[in-house]
Amino acid sequence: MIAGTSPTTPVLIVGAGPAGATAARALARAGIPVRLLDRAAFPRNKPCGGGISLRVLPRFPYLARELHRIATHAVARLYLEGPDGHATIVESDGPAALMIRRIEFDALLVSLAQEAGADLVTGADVVQASEDRDAVTVTTRDGRRFASPIVIAADGVHSVVSRRLGMNRGWAASAVALDMMEETPRSALRDLDPSTLWVAYGFNLAGSRTVKGTRAAEGYAYIFPKRDHVNIGIGYLLSHYREAVAAPPYELQRGFVAELRNRGIVAGDSVRQNFTPFLIPVGGPLRRPGRGRVLLAGDAGGFVNGLTAEGIYYAMVSGELAAQTVAATADVSRLAPLYRRACDHEIGTELRDSVLVQRYLFADRRRIARVIDGAHREPAITRSILDFAAGRRTYQDLRQRLLAGSPLLAGRLVWEHLRKNFVVQWPQAS
Repeated sequence: MIAGTSPTTPVLIVGAGPAGATAARALARAGIPVRLLDRAAFPRNKPCGGGISLRVLPRFPYLARELHRIATHAVARLYLEGPDGHATIVESDGPAALMIRRIEFDALLVSLAQEAGADLVTGADVVQASEDRDAVTVTTRDGRRFASPIVIAADGVHSVVSRRLGMNRGWAASAVALDMMEETPRSALRDLDPSTLWVAYGFNLAGSRTVKGTRAAEGYAYIFPKRDHVNIGIGYLLSHYREAVAAPPYELQRGFVAELRNRGIVAGDSVRQNFTPFLIPVGGPLRRPGRGRVLLAGDAGGFVNGLTAEGIYYAMVSGELAAQTVAATADVSRLAPLYRRACDHEIGTELRDSVLVQRYLFADRRRIARVIDGAHREPAITRSILDFAAGRRTYQDLRQRLLAGSPLLAGRLVWEHLRKNFVVQWPQAS
């Protein structure tokens, strides 16, 4: 524990999603008292596509032993569609993605944390946070106060803790995606090929309009097949939605489902009560995901892949790294720097690259089309991507292969990394 504090004072974790629950389990298993706060009681609904790359299993081996407790569906087939309507199908030798429902998956992770010894407090809607020399105190809507020498804030994209403490005063509209999706039972709405994960990039739908004089890609769309449900969604960068999309969210969703039905991809109707729009931070991790006694994990720290919008895996990784950092040092002044280095080492380059690739590809619809058309022309690269998704290849190895095959993209990434590293040297840079 942190020097000068009681060994019985629990570390406080705000938010019991994948980041918070994973952190709580890791701390409890290390013998460190931990209190996990969440405004909801579990199981609870959580808007999310609900897809995780299979590399989550070798990274968190204990998870494979516990997944039998919830409904899962593994897929090895990916349908990719470009902005020009052309598509390709990529198949892996084995499962590459795991489909789950967040209402079940999050409850499982919370149960694992409790079984390890974490104390769960539900109905704790944190609305205020303050920090002094010895502790961080959070206050709930009903007036309860919780103080701890260390806080891991895993309270999502709208993190109250990070905003109240001035660690992140808000995301730019160009750094978040507005994702509009529904999770509906297959009895009412179903994909006609549940063996396939369906994704479209540069997607444009009636109700949106292309900004004059640009070739920018408009958005993305997806169908995630679950065992007993289907997730169907469409998304845009929030800045693009505000500037160029005229229709309200559910009108877009209903139109998207109708288009899929007309194309023979799904059967059934959209169900309004299952629809939930939400924001995803896709601008990359915060430069400083920790400060003093507070570490930010999951969406609160921006740990989301900017290209695929996958966040569950990175939430779990950042949560565990936060817990390991707390367990490894008794010096609070070293906490944030150690956590930042740990995150940079494991997922930092990958997430920063994902944002740069996203901006590079979505700047011109033709680039996305070339990537999708090239999926079969470059089988070695495609195989490397699938091996990475399944956990059979490291990101460093994949990165080398991708950059070797795309000199223009390699130059862009190198330039952006040099520019960012130069800026970081200046203390006044925010």
